[in-house]
Amino acid sequence: MDAFIQQLSEALKRPLPGREAQFRMAHIGRKAYMEAPEDARKAGVLILLFPREGAWHVALMERTSHNPNDRHGGQISFPGGSFDPQNDLSLLHTALREAHEEMGIAPTEVEVLGALTDLYIPVSNFHVFPFVACIRQTPIFVPQEEEVRAVLTAPFSFFTDEQSVQITELTLGGGFVLNDVPCFMVEGRVMWGATAMIMSELTAIFSSVTGNHSPVKKSV
Repeated sequence: MDAFIQQLSEALKRPLPGREAQFRMAHIGRKAYMEAPEDARKAGVLILLFPREGAWHVALMERTSHNPNDRHGGQISFPGGSFDPQNDLSLLHTALREAHEEMGIAPTEVEVLGALTDLYIPVSNFHVFPFVACIRQTPIFVPQEEEVRAVLTAPFSFFTDEQSVQITELTLGGGFVLNDVPCFMVEGRVMWGATAMIMSELTAIFSSVTGNHSPVKKSV
């Protein structure tokens, strides 16, 4: 097994850095963390690593935005979605199913490395459970047209580089402006919110394996 994947798999079996690591990429409004209420909708997402040109990359997607009430339409996210109690055996099953439906990644090709800390998203009332996995070959992505506007990829090293972390201003639905938002710029798109917070924990785990420092935010 590739040394990086082996080290990451072993690190995911240890106690996770959790909320502290997530908050490094959280807007100040998220600092007062809310625990998921009982009526929160559970969701599973997949952080998929794959090899390309001698380096491990991360698969992401830009979601379509058909419904003006969709709180996450148009955002950058990992493949994933709501737990289906009729068809999903577990939240991991949810994440694998959604990666297959949204990106065309067959579950039989995926090696699951471990789970990250769960995360509650108040604005959409989702309780998200992230899973880290890899595949051994460069995939041919088949995006689901109804859900996925574009598949985006970036080297994992991009997310551990302090030059990749920026502070920006976002205009949300209704013209609401959110200032001082920590984010990653992936292929010219802003990756922020829960997706950036999940990646922040994974980079913290990477730091614990290699001794490298986690990214430091800079203003742009």
